This record gives sequence, structure tokens and C-alpha cells, in this order.
Amino acid sequence: MTISLQNRQRSIRLDLAWLRQFAEVALEQCLPHSADDRFALRALPEVEVAIVSDRVISQVHLDFMGIPGATDVITFDHGEIVMSAQTAAIYARRFKHPVEQELAIYIVHGLLHLNGFDDRTARDHARMHRVQERVMQACLAGVPPLNSPPP
Repeated sequence: MTISLQNRQRSIRLDLAWLRQFAEVALEQCLPHSADDRFALRALPEVEVAIVSDRVISQVHLDFMGIPGATDVITFDHGEIVMSAQTAAIYARRFKHPVEQELAIYIVHGLLHLNGFDDRTARDHARMHRVQERVMQACLAGVPPLNSPPP
């Protein structure tokens, strides 16, 4: 199984090498965590991660979910994760960490969705968030420190 990451936006500068390395570690860390014991992530031949602009993710959000406006991350069951760099930059500033770290959170979040986690109810959200935090800590320990300053 492989994971690929493509930057399809130009407004936010990113350390793509770090993000690609993080994505590889995140895939391995997420594989053993399944909310429904189906481990659907293991059945996918590839996961594709696309970093896009708010304009693009707004259109995807509307076309596939019927919801207008930008969002942070959208996950498709066939193994595609679409993330907004501009939305990530907003949250990165709010939480005072690099935009790459915010996008890393979205990668883990998307991978967990692919492995059966859901965050629609408060209970499911809390469960997913606990696993996401543990996975993030393991991933950050498995990659070199990120050198870019917060936005």
C-alpha cells in the first residue's frame, strides 16, 4: 500500500518533503486503528492526498456533500483525501503551529476516516479525537522536527 501527496495550490508555501515523510509514517500508524474492525484502509491499494486552495475545496464540498463554502479536509472512501492549504493556514495561526503540522493533522484525520472512524456524533468525535491525538504524537516522534516557523 502506498500514499502519495500532491500540492495543487500555489498560495501557501509548504515543506512538501516533510509532509510526504509524515504521510508515510501516518499511514503505518493508522493501519492498526479501526473503529468498525473492518480495517478498510488495508484494502486500499493507494491513498492519494491532494492539497488544494479554498476555491477548489469549496467546489468539492458543494459537489459531493451539498454544502457551500470551504472546509479543512474531505475524505472519499475510495482513498482520496482533499485538504485546503488556506484553511490549514488559518487554523495554524490560531493554534500557533506550522501550517504543515495542521495539514499533518488532516492527513491523520482522513486516514482514520478511511479506517471506519466517524465524527458526526459527540461520542464518535471524542473517540476519533483521542485516537487522532495518540497517532499524531507517534507520527511526530517518527519524523524529523519541522523547521518552518508558525505562520
